[in-house]
Amino acid sequence: MRVTQGLNQTQFLASINALESGINQTQNQMSSGLQFTTASQNPTAAGTVNNYNQALAQSRQYTTNAGSAQTNLSTEDNALSQVQTQLQALRTLALEANSGTLTNSNRSAIATQAVQIQNSLLALANTQNGNGEYIFGGFASQAQPFTLSAAGATYNGDQGQRQVQIAAGQTVADGDNGDTVFNQIKTGNGTFTVAPNALNSGSGIVGATTLSNPAAYDGGTYSITFAAAGAYQVTQGATVVASGSYTDGGTIAFNGVQVTLSGQPANGDSFSLAPSTNQSVFATVQNLVSALQGGVTSASSSTALNNSINAAINNIDQALTQSSNVRATVGGRLNSITTQQSVATASQTQLQQSISTLQSLDFAKAITTLDQQNTTLSAALQAFNLTQGLSLFKFL
Repeated sequence: MRVTQGLNQTQFLASINALESGINQTQNQMSSGLQFTTASQNPTAAGTVNNYNQALAQSRQYTTNAGSAQTNLSTEDNALSQVQTQLQALRTLALEANSGTLTNSNRSAIATQAVQIQNSLLALANTQNGNGEYIFGGFASQAQPFTLSAAGATYNGDQGQRQVQIAAGQTVADGDNGDTVFNQIKTGNGTFTVAPNALNSGSGIVGATTLSNPAAYDGGTYSITFAAAGAYQVTQGATVVASGSYTDGGTIAFNGVQVTLSGQPANGDSFSLAPSTNQSVFATVQNLVSALQGGVTSASSSTALNNSINAAINNIDQALTQSSNVRATVGGRLNSITTQQSVATASQTQLQQSISTLQSLDFAKAITTLDQQNTTLSAALQAFNLTQGLSLFKFL
């Protein structure tokens, strides 16, 4: 094959172009701080980096979700803390109102304070987060969940509980619906409730009620009826379950339950014992307010008021227990989020380090490479210029 001057020039230019391309690539690497910016430059490493980036983006999304859930749960915890404060204040008022030395005017003033507490509880039940969502509305978070009614308050939300994914295979509820928190509160002692007959004429007042033997209690409804000379009889339908002689402050026990009564029930007075039902905390407050506003006009009305206040105190205690139980679950979820965020932070740091190892540029090495490339290009250009000046005519 005959090597011509033109062929030599073509080969020299191709070599120079390759050297300049290498210099440009090195300069681009130094400018971006990356070993490669396209998959074609390093297909294997680029594929691995892409996988790492996807995992990193997913982990960051989980972290964002966890942060949002953490904010909502913290808002809920703060609201529940204030709910407990209001309920404790209400319980104190109820105990104060249960004194025989108070006048109807005193009780009316206490009722006014109870109404203020009811309004505070309503405002807390309608708490919104930073995005304007009602935290106790369930899935219906855009509508106010509670509105006042004659019986206390009406719940307008649903029973939904939104789940947020905070890690692969791990979700957490970012709130609790208002029906669970404020409506599904057991009456009485949480298992059963004892209430006087509205037609009672004696001074019998319901005191402590306890479940002494859960295995013996069948969850039925019973009637405790009093006869002359303090004799009582416990019946379930037409069946006599127990009977005995009552003493003031004594305990009536049967089928695993114990009921303490004080005062003197009249002949024919009765008390019903039935399984606890769900009652709204707002109904509890409203019942207390109504009882206090009714005042005392006779001995029997005084007894009825005492029984109403005692029932309210029991129901307030159940509301306090419910809010404490919900707060406990909120605290558990917050702990889970905190733990997962620590795991996510460590994982993200490791992914970033792995990406950096594969893609980040070694500047010291790049500078050395660039110097070598520039030196090679300079030498090539000099050689090219020398060869271009060669001719046989110079030697003739």
